[in-house]
Amino acid sequence: MTHVLIVGASLAGLTTAESLRAQGFDGRITLLGAERHSPYSRPVLSKQVLSGEWEAAPIRGRAELTGLGVTFRFGRRATGLDLRRREVVVGHERLAYDELVIATGAVARHPFPASQTLRTIEDAHRLRGRIARADRIAIIGAGVLGSEVASAARAAGCAVTLIARGEGVSVGTLGLRLSARVAGLLRENGVELRTRARVVGVDASGVHLADGATVDASVVVSAVGCTPAVGWLRGSGLEIADGVVCDANGRAADGIHAVGDVAAWTDPADGRPRRVEHQQTAILQAQAVARAVATGAACPPIEPFFWTTLFGTRILVHGTVHPDAELQVIAGDDDGDRFVLAARREGRVEALVGWNMAREFRMARADLLRAEGSLV
Repeated sequence: MTHVLIVGASLAGLTTAESLRAQGFDGRITLLGAERHSPYSRPVLSKQVLSGEWEAAPIRGRAELTGLGVTFRFGRRATGLDLRRREVVVGHERLAYDELVIATGAVARHPFPASQTLRTIEDAHRLRGRIARADRIAIIGAGVLGSEVASAARAAGCAVTLIARGEGVSVGTLGLRLSARVAGLLRENGVELRTRARVVGVDASGVHLADGATVDASVVVSAVGCTPAVGWLRGSGLEIADGVVCDANGRAADGIHAVGDVAAWTDPADGRPRRVEHQQTAILQAQAVARAVATGAACPPIEPFFWTTLFGTRILVHGTVHPDAELQVIAGDDDGDRFVLAARREGRVEALVGWNMAREFRMARADLLRAEGSLV
């Protein structure tokens, strides 16, 4: 009986297991996870959980997990991979597999030990408590995560300074194309934004910048990205760059696939491996790999998709907005606060941006995916 071993009890790992069963796979499945929790959703940690609207919860209840017929081994961290023997090393134990799916995700970069990161349930609960007691918070990193933390902290009544090393606020695959508008949204809601600022240190007094200034803060958050969790794969023989290098179908080697934040799938458009740290991509990759393992079917193209909510403004992006793309309004009015933009380059629409127009964005995205034959 074929045994599929999934390393990483993330949303991507759990989705792989569920999709294998949905595809009719009746072999053994083992899901190994370093955290002691059942799989949970990470995007809500910096939104509803941090703001106190929700409590973090497992993605599936105990009965649903039991019904999958999967062996769950939580609180067990993979420490090595033996390709020749087709075994994963877990401390002093070895787990044999026929098919291996790597879904170990990523870990937050933490360049300043006196700051706090936000990646796990424990991080979110700790930071929520600290924000509730803080009067001033500084956030290093002006990406999606930093902006979401700023939104939650302002809602809690904190004074907030957002520190960007670059020229502005970068929002996922949208990059800096609407940086001025996002920066305006932050400033309108009381966030102080410092751009082109290089941090040289963090201590109890706040954040020290290269120009000699200090940003006073009782809480400092580092939101400067993540590193793929590939340490346990060093020396295994797999190709490791910025993540586990895979082909366009998520295959890293014979009998081995990778999905989610740890996986660098090759983009068929330019032949380059890329990681995409968005939940929807992780889900689609997991579904595609499960279908490949269960049926041998190849994967249609997967386009990045993500969303965020900042100060009540919902931003959605499908695809990657190239710096040279022409942005065309296809719904609403970009002089106002509700619109959908199409990013055109070389005669084709390659991305969509929605700003407070979720329904119209979804309709445009569905039309684009049907036209491209991409995976929905």
